[in-house]
Amino acid sequence: MTQMREPVILEAVRTPFGKAGGAFREVRPDALLALTLGGLLERSGLKAEKVEDVINGTVTQAGEQGANIGRLAVLLAGFPVTVPAVSLNRMCGSSQQAVHFASQAIAAGDIGYAIASGVESMTRAPMFSDTGNGAAGFEINPDLLEKLDLIHQGESAEWIAEGWKISRQDLDAFAAESHRRASAAVREGKTVEILPSTGLDADGNEVELTTDEGIRHNIDPQKMAQLGTVFRPEGEGVVTAGNSSQLTDGASAVLIGDRERAEADGFTPRARFLARVAVGEDPVMQLTGVIPATRLALKKAGLGIDDLDWIEINEAFASVVLSWADELAPDMERVNPWGGAIAHGHPLGATGAGLMAKMLAGLQATDGQFGLQVMCIGHGMSTATILERI
Repeated sequence: MTQMREPVILEAVRTPFGKAGGAFREVRPDALLALTLGGLLERSGLKAEKVEDVINGTVTQAGEQGANIGRLAVLLAGFPVTVPAVSLNRMCGSSQQAVHFASQAIAAGDIGYAIASGVESMTRAPMFSDTGNGAAGFEINPDLLEKLDLIHQGESAEWIAEGWKISRQDLDAFAAESHRRASAAVREGKTVEILPSTGLDADGNEVELTTDEGIRHNIDPQKMAQLGTVFRPEGEGVVTAGNSSQLTDGASAVLIGDRERAEADGFTPRARFLARVAVGEDPVMQLTGVIPATRLALKKAGLGIDDLDWIEINEAFASVVLSWADELAPDMERVNPWGGAIAHGHPLGATGAGLMAKMLAGLQATDGQFGLQVMCIGHGMSTATILERI
């Protein structure tokens, strides 16, 4: 019987996150992922032939993101044909789930090295293009709709704001702080997890991106307050484009290895796994799963919320983070210290591994020990991971 092994993270990187229709508008998503896979190996020093599987998370698997984009990117990156790949969809938690699956395969003793990755071009494979853009070709099963009043995530975000009595002013203030923190991290050169990547400026000239394109370095609170609500008529809602995550293009990748083998090969592990969690929750409220997922992850790790040195909770909507914070009472200085998706964007399938790369960089920069990453997911799910920096 195969002995259980200890999976460890050896390296983690992401591209800058580009605004939809922005710098990466002419970059195919398979090329963006191939760039990231190659950059990960270059930073780590691992030879491509040692990678035994690539597990990729992509939400909209259609068009240029179809046909198992993970495998296509592996071939495009010049990996040996012997390196397999698979693409999965756990919606916004896709590449975080890829990290879980890769580490579980290593823990089981099936493989020694794996890459967990994610990619999403919301420019070139728009949301819902895998379902015919909501056209007559696709509709949620009417039998399911009779059981559950499934609604848009934005409306769920409105319900959360109502349920936790979160005001428009609270949401906008949180959003402004996300941009402020992200801007400060850029100015101070902290985002070392980012791979410089080639894109285009507004005039079509080639430029090198080294920071996230969506960060607003100067926030005007009055302009933010004037933004219209997206999902409800003016005066009846609080969720706006300003206090929600941005549509974004990007890719990310995490290298995971069997600790004993990696150390024998001369690699220095950066972190180990204390908890890996996926939960289901109310599919109508839909985005509140981050609360039970956090509680379960802390229980599995034997930690309390105050033991955590760094927390990455995906800012799909500001109301998600504020309701979670109301329930968990964390030190908000440790929550998204370098800003979140409201500032840097949320490239769906790429966000999970991207946040993990950011959290590892943050733990290293602050000499922190324990980090939690947690994400809300469509249809009422959540993924959570607790890492211990080594």
